[in-house]
Amino acid sequence: MPYAAIMYRVKPGHEDEIADIFTDFRRVDTPDFTAQDGSAAGRLLGTAVFVLEDVVVRVIHYEGDFAALGRHMASQQGVHTAEAALQPLLLEPRDTSSPAAFAEYFRKATMRTVAQFTVDTHPAGAAAS
Repeated sequence: MPYAAIMYRVKPGHEDEIADIFTDFRRVDTPDFTAQDGSAAGRLLGTAVFVLEDVVVRVIHYEGDFAALGRHMASQQGVHTAEAALQPLLLEPRDTSSPAAFAEYFRKATMRTVAQFTVDTHPAGAAAS
């Protein structure tokens, strides 16, 4: 089950405000998401948000189609509420007002994956099976 990380830069000195935004974050209405044709496309397993000075990283644990996950997140009210609260703290404004604009931001802000390790892929775990 893969992970993705989305990074964006914020104005330094606002770490507590950013923490408050995510403390009050309204979670998705359902962790299950669908493809454009309505068929099952995956599941959001968890998220975590990290902030240090001018960098915020959102880590997403999911299964399925990442693009469909982006479309799902674009339809969530909690995401739009958090985005509106974050907007004045961003170093570079971004348009997340429509599902298409959000999906574009989601795609562009996703960090390159260089390694993903889980207990399922650990050599000792595989030998124990």
